[in-house]
Amino acid sequence: MANHFSALKRARQTTKRTAINVSNTSRFRGAMRKFRTALDAGDKKAAAAAFGATVSAIDKAVQKGTIHRNTAGRYKSRLSARLAKLK
Repeated sequence: MANHFSALKRARQTTKRTAINVSNTSRFRGAMRKFRTALDAGDKKAAAAAFGATVSAIDKAVQKGTIHRNTAGRYKSRLSARLAKLK
């Protein structure tokens, strides 16, 4: 364990930040999973509703720094293509 005050503080900050990052990543991945299951089920209405929530979660993940904005654009493009293919 750290002995200096600054190192102790840094350890506390790292613990908090890690919990926040895990939460953001989990929310993002959960939204992606819901959309993919709606696509696999072939339910157009559920997939369209899940798409909106998924895009929102992707944008939030970019805002929080969980994923890069170009990665988010790629995800949204691929998901919208899969949604269009379903219709």
